[in-house]
Amino acid sequence: MNPVTTASFVFLAAHLVALVVRGYGDTTLALVVSSLLMFACCLASAVHLLGAKAALKFVAIAVVLGWFAEQMGASHGWFFGEYDYTDVLGPRLGEVPAVIPLMWFSLTYMGYVIANLIVWRAPVDGSPRWFDAVVLSLLAAMVVTAFDLGADPYFVYTLKAWIMVEKDGWWFGETVQGFFGWMFVSFCIVFLFRLTLRHTPPLPWSPVNRRHALVPVLMYAGFMVFQMCVSHPMELRTIAFFAMGMPILCALAGWQHWLPSGKDVR
Repeated sequence: MNPVTTASFVFLAAHLVALVVRGYGDTTLALVVSSLLMFACCLASAVHLLGAKAALKFVAIAVVLGWFAEQMGASHGWFFGEYDYTDVLGPRLGEVPAVIPLMWFSLTYMGYVIANLIVWRAPVDGSPRWFDAVVLSLLAAMVVTAFDLGADPYFVYTLKAWIMVEKDGWWFGETVQGFFGWMFVSFCIVFLFRLTLRHTPPLPWSPVNRRHALVPVLMYAGFMVFQMCVSHPMELRTIAFFAMGMPILCALAGWQHWLPSGKDVR
């Protein structure tokens, strides 16, 4: 196993021990376990597709910017509107649950890979053009925000993971400002990461990389199925199917056509 992947699983185990020792409830344990497993799987996939150095850069950018955005949101109402986290998501760094910045990496990595598969029919690219960096980052941010259309009301009203100060927004009680925040923060994370890869050729095609490229797509599809089963109100279940289903199908089509250099699709 790659040292980076091993370290991520060690971190996961240590975090779980801390949760058990501190006596968090079953819901919190389930949410934290799933978030940490998602992070570990995305990191393992990123190491295979991007290389360990680039994968760690992605983690650093996403965790730092994700934590900063959430801290400013929870303390000053920036980006997402005013809200306060509860204890449902476990231990905090400042006012932000520790798993939230890790989730920012996982979700933006999914968006990054899905956007590349849609446009380039390959999970990673090193395009030097600024236009590509902007457009692909916007597409990735839209993929991430499509997930939040159903996730945000579920986390607020069903799980009560955080409490919104303004409860009469235009989206099932949520404020539209929150979706601007998701778009903006996701765009910044992916765009800054893409800048570190410009002029860098992607790792070569291999059967192992091909399998790892499917990981973020299937995880995103799993989120869609979950939202279709549990989202409330019921309208969000239909919205999840169409909002998330379209990029999933496009990404799967791109993945199917990702082949070694020099081979043509027949």
